[in-house]
Amino acid sequence: MEATTMQDNDVYDLVGIGFGPSNLALAIAIEEHNNGCPPAERLRAVFLEKQDDFGWHRGMLFEDATMQVSFLKDLVTMRNPNSDYSFVSYLHANGRLADFINYKSMYPLRVEFHDYLYWAASRVKDSVHYGHTVTDVVPVRGGALLDVTAGARTFRTRNVSVAVGLESSLPPGVASAERVWHNLDILHRAAAFEVAEPRRFVVVGAGQSAAESVSFLHERYPSAEVCAVFFRYGYSPADDSNFANGIFDPEAVDLYFDAPADVKRMLFDYHRNTNYSVVDGDLIEDLYRRAYREKVLGRTRLRMLNASRIADLTAVPDGITVVVEHLPTGERTPLDADAIVFATGYRPVDVTRMLGAAGEHCLRDEQNLLRVTRDYRMVTDDDLRAGIYLQGGTEHVHGITSTLLSAVAVRSGEIVASLAASPRDVADRPLALIGDR
Repeated sequence: MEATTMQDNDVYDLVGIGFGPSNLALAIAIEEHNNGCPPAERLRAVFLEKQDDFGWHRGMLFEDATMQVSFLKDLVTMRNPNSDYSFVSYLHANGRLADFINYKSMYPLRVEFHDYLYWAASRVKDSVHYGHTVTDVVPVRGGALLDVTAGARTFRTRNVSVAVGLESSLPPGVASAERVWHNLDILHRAAAFEVAEPRRFVVVGAGQSAAESVSFLHERYPSAEVCAVFFRYGYSPADDSNFANGIFDPEAVDLYFDAPADVKRMLFDYHRNTNYSVVDGDLIEDLYRRAYREKVLGRTRLRMLNASRIADLTAVPDGITVVVEHLPTGERTPLDADAIVFATGYRPVDVTRMLGAAGEHCLRDEQNLLRVTRDYRMVTDDDLRAGIYLQGGTEHVHGITSTLLSAVAVRSGEIVASLAASPRDVADRPLALIGDR
């Protein structure tokens, strides 16, 4: 991709807010669209990312952690199997295609998939401004356009695509601190113990991230005790069976979108165990084997405090003190630990707050949820005619895939089709376009 001229007074067809996998897939889809159509029909886009470089959950890139989705659900393949932005193309470019075939798995290492994303992002870097935090989005020209402000710069556009992901969620009353972590930062935070000898860690949560955090700490610090605390009696396996996985197929989005509200809720509840608060079966078995082996050897370091909760948490010099309550008996056990990790999930970002002035024009349904059309465009009042596309946070409309990698390839194609079909004044379009060669 050649360099694109960026001027503050240009009118873009799209400004992307955030540059994780979703808007990365969209940038690629726009480039491929532009390469296949005449200049007058091409789309011009720029993406704004607050990080200084591309990064995706860097704090959870454990060396042995694998993806939970097939490599075929990469940035492009489900939309365009011929794309040279596929994971297979990445493997070929890096001389590992034969090795991966011999690896005999549909699930790459997470560090490898991150490298794939970085490889793809580097190829579209000319359409991205890193180190740009969006502070306001203001309707202009009677609501036909939007001014997106990031620092000292303003980008005028006909549409925006909001893909800012999720933010870490801690229990009420708990705040992040030196020894109180969310699992999203575990690799960065744990580095502080590289020259120390931690005695005990506490990990709260029953999902995949919690189990991975337990496994990581137990392996990394062979002299430390690791206490897993969760409400359940034990970790529950993820349902990745053949038929259940159909809930992630593109066709399922159409069915979900058109279904009555009560059916939507039923389907979501039935299949939440494909993704939420569940753990890969292999990891469950591995942790159980470790715990059993330690019992046999009489050196227990891995403790499963099931059917329990954190009743109290107090910061002390060089650590924390927690009180773990066993829910069936009410028995309370105090534990001194070097740190506590809350693998307690994520919550949606308040998109309307982030959109600033434009957010006031976004309409909600009777349950106060944002109204979104099938093509991921938010429904706005009559004073805002510019398009706001929402990538993520639309489970109530599009189903369980809304926040998952499974959707990014097909969704980006649907958004590009919607952008291309939207009327625009060709006369005021600049000539510099994404994908010009």
